[in-house]
Amino acid sequence: MSEVEGKTSMGLEPKLAGLLCYVLGWVTGLIFFILEKENQFVRFHAMQSIVVFGAISVVQIILSFIPFVGWILSLIIWILAIILWVVLMIKAYQGQLYKLPWAGDFAEKQVASK
Repeated sequence: MSEVEGKTSMGLEPKLAGLLCYVLGWVTGLIFFILEKENQFVRFHAMQSIVVFGAISVVQIILSFIPFVGWILSLIIWILAIILWVVLMIKAYQGQLYKLPWAGDFAEKQVASK
């Protein structure tokens, strides 16, 4: 599934498009997953972004309704999400198909079932 050479169907370099899949979390992941039809590398990173940052967004929303403990947990998750966000952008820009546990497997299956 490593199509890091050449261009994407959108005319971008695959490594740059992979990085951009994570820039605004699940939002840019969704945009790239819909628009990119050819490159499996970009589609993988787009789907992984949707799954990971979509799940984090849902958890953050739920925790925001729990006073004090939920707010503290939300802050911790937010800090960890920022670190994960940076790591995933770096890995994508390096051309690595960096799979997170569960989310990466799910993303790989979704892209393969195209």
